[in-house]
Amino acid sequence: MGLKRFKPTTNGVRHALINDFAEITKAKPEKSLLLPLKKSGGRNSYGRITSRHRGAGHKRMYRVIDFKRSRVDDPAEVLAIEYDPNRTVRIALIQYKSDKTRAYILAPLDLKAGETVVSTDDTDVEMKAGNCMPLGKIPLGTGVHNIEIRPGKGGQMVRSAGTSAQLIAREGAMAHVRLPSSEVRKVSVDCRATIGQLSNVENGSIAIGKAGRSRWLGRRPQSRGVVMNPVDHPHGGGEGKAPQGNPHPVTPWGKPTKGFRTRKRRKYSDPFIVARRAK
Repeated sequence: MGLKRFKPTTNGVRHALINDFAEITKAKPEKSLLLPLKKSGGRNSYGRITSRHRGAGHKRMYRVIDFKRSRVDDPAEVLAIEYDPNRTVRIALIQYKSDKTRAYILAPLDLKAGETVVSTDDTDVEMKAGNCMPLGKIPLGTGVHNIEIRPGKGGQMVRSAGTSAQLIAREGAMAHVRLPSSEVRKVSVDCRATIGQLSNVENGSIAIGKAGRSRWLGRRPQSRGVVMNPVDHPHGGGEGKAPQGNPHPVTPWGKPTKGFRTRKRRKYSDPFIVARRAK
């Protein structure tokens, strides 16, 4: 697992820095775990663009991920580590030993093909990366990912490449978890989480290198507001190379941006936040 540089033979690869995919052990996905994935091009049911700068890109199939890990005390062997075009983290193909059923899970860092992972409520099981347990059974200080918000719903928090949360305290029926954003949140001790840090840690260091690679990923070109006309953007207009003019940067629709907090003042999850994230 690492990054790959190129000889500067063209402008497109001069500054490119991409994954070497050394950890990938299987090229083609498991057919039984694939679903079709239709692109919207950022358009809603009326055909109007509601998310700008999206379109085209390579065709993808959705990999069905087991976020619930509900097969308790049924060990599974890791068959392969695969690439998933729909997420930044790598995925692991596992096969349950009881009935040979296969599933995909999010692959933790350093998980290798041939290892065994298990979802369990037994505290005597080794605390190794890939094992899944309720937060009430995991030792304090342990790094976890794929954390449930409601018991049995499946992991919803901490699923991006290289991330992990830390279990820092337990207080009655609630556990305190420090998320990657530095926010500390209360989660039920019955919610399940997977041990370890997620794979593809270098994802944040990738340099695309050329506009064409962004197009492969389904991202269309984006123009800065200051180069537009006043009719198109609040930052637009002016003589020559003019600055934005506004005392605070805004979106094309006039809302403050670049650091402006957009979270609802009274959100349902407010009582579960012990400490806000750092600004």
